[in-house]
Amino acid sequence: MQSSEERAAQDKRLAENLSKIKYRLVVISGKGGVGKTTVSVNLAYELANRGYKVGLMDADIHGPNIIKMLGAEGVQAYGDGKLIQPVKITDNLSAMSIALLTDDPDKPIIWRGPLKTGIIKQFISDVNWGELDYLIIDSPPGTGDEPLSVIQLINGVDGAIIVTTPQAVAILDSRKSVRFAEELKVPVVGIIENMSGMKCPHCGKEIEIFGKGGGKKAADDLKVPFLGFLPFEPEIVRYSDDGKPYIHFKRDSETAKRMVEIVSEIENWVQQKK
Repeated sequence: MQSSEERAAQDKRLAENLSKIKYRLVVISGKGGVGKTTVSVNLAYELANRGYKVGLMDADIHGPNIIKMLGAEGVQAYGDGKLIQPVKITDNLSAMSIALLTDDPDKPIIWRGPLKTGIIKQFISDVNWGELDYLIIDSPPGTGDEPLSVIQLINGVDGAIIVTTPQAVAILDSRKSVRFAEELKVPVVGIIENMSGMKCPHCGKEIEIFGKGGGKKAADDLKVPFLGFLPFEPEIVRYSDDGKPYIHFKRDSETAKRMVEIVSEIENWVQQKK
């Protein structure tokens, strides 16, 4: 249990860290398995590739996959006596995750809400992010403790990016994510429809595995921007498993080009908010 003095000191560090970050974006989804972490990793990597200083924070305490997708498995975060040092992925990209603080990747994190809120607060207040253009927060699915904690602790989230797949059950939950952001006074950057069709490797025709257009319709219905479609691409799975962000390592592919367009939409949205 923290004393009032310790709490005040941590709150001061939190405010100081946030004052060095220009833009704070949270990536959320109504349900799991829609590719939210893949979007977060590729978004952060591309922004860093464009010359921005970017921090990527993994707020998914129970399923921290960002470090694997960035090719930094086995790396441990360390402290300098004052702050925790995030792992450096590139010159412009740093990342922080609970996966960097555990030595056994198979050990589950069995925590209730207050402990999860506490570690998320530490990821903001006690990590040496330095001066950042963007802090991208990959939030776990749903509208519970973690996304709520992120938004409440970061007083002034600039925007929420909602990721969904086209099928009806995912769209239902993505609509709740939009309302969640709106109720918390967080501007909605837009909706991304992931796994939206797949090109047949044999005939080249598009196969609508999960349907198509549900995310676009939800965006139109809820009067929020639609950021674009991303197809179901098996190669993304392989590259993610190998720790190679697809947007960088398969830049000439059609899917990577769509990712680049979506990042440009997000970048333009942020710049217009200045």
